[in-house]
This record gives sequence, C-alpha cells and structure tokens, in this order.
Amino acid sequence: AAVLLACASTQETASSQPPPSGIISEGAATATATVEKVDVANRLVTLRNADGKVMELQVDESVKNLPQVKPGDRVVVKFYESLAYEVKKPGTATPGTAGAEKVARAAPGARPGGVAARQVEITSTIEAIDKKTAMVTLKGADGSLTPVKVRDPSKLDRVRVGDLVTITYSQAVAVAVEPAPK
Repeated sequence: AAVLLACASTQETASSQPPPSGIISEGAATATATVEKVDVANRLVTLRNADGKVMELQVDESVKNLPQVKPGDRVVVKFYESLAYEVKKPGTATPGTAGAEKVARAAPGARPGGVAARQVEITSTIEAIDKKTAMVTLKGADGSLTPVKVRDPSKLDRVRVGDLVTITYSQAVAVAVEPAPK
C-alpha cells in the first residue's frame, strides 16, 4: 500500500505542475547606414555602413516617400526574431498551422519608414517520448513524424504522449530614415 501511495503521490505532483513552455531562441539586431546618393528616377539608393562598405539598393514602388530621402540621412534597421514553445493538454488546441502578417508604412510626405511583423504557429501532437535519448516525436496535422531533441530533459516528466506542442516563430523588422546629423 505504501508503494501505491508513493506512486500516486508522484503522479499527482507531475500532473499538477503546469505543462512546460519557454523561449528556444531570441535575438535582436540593429544596423545603421548613411545615405550617400539617391536616384529617385531609377529608385536607387546608395548606402555606406559603419564599416565603410558601400551598397546600392533598388527600392521598390512600395516606398512612397523616396523623394524625402537626402544624402547624409541615416537609415536605421532593427530586426527581432524569436522561437518559443508551449505544451498544451489534449483538447485545448488543434494540430495545424496558423499565421499572421502586419505591415505599416510612414504617412505620405513623411520620411520613409515602416514596420513589418509576422508570426507562424505550428501545433503538433506528441506521438512518442524517449527519456533515455531526450527525444520526442511530433506528429503534424498531415501525419508526418518529426523527431526533436529536447534541450532540458527534466521537462519530459511534465509531458505525456497525446499532449500538443505549439511552436511559435515571430519576426519583426522596422526601418526608419533619420535626418542627417547637424
């Protein structure tokens, strides 16, 4: 009876803990370049980065405010991305893929700039767990199987076959043109 009680106690503790979730990777970067030349007619902008490297960019028609860009202006690009996961109990999510994108641009007549963001979520079912090798096998909505190495094997005590895993990839980029320093 003591052995059964100990097993029941362990099971209750494992199932009473919240399912694992976390950030797999996350990063941000900023790059700045100085405008050397603007050819509005051909939609070409020549930039010089902080290392002195010069590059010429073809600017598409979606950049409505190109005439406001002048030599000496600074172009600042900020980039962010993350990859996160969340384990969910059966019945709380549906296997599959979902995504969203959003784009915003500067108002007409302002300096060019904008923000673009996208997020993709993939939900799969845990088909198998191998604690010895710290591997789980995920089954996609299409039936495909993908083995995944788990970074923190201790979290495997908090998941069961049949649980769902939602992996979320987020990405954002912001571009701004700042006036030339005085």
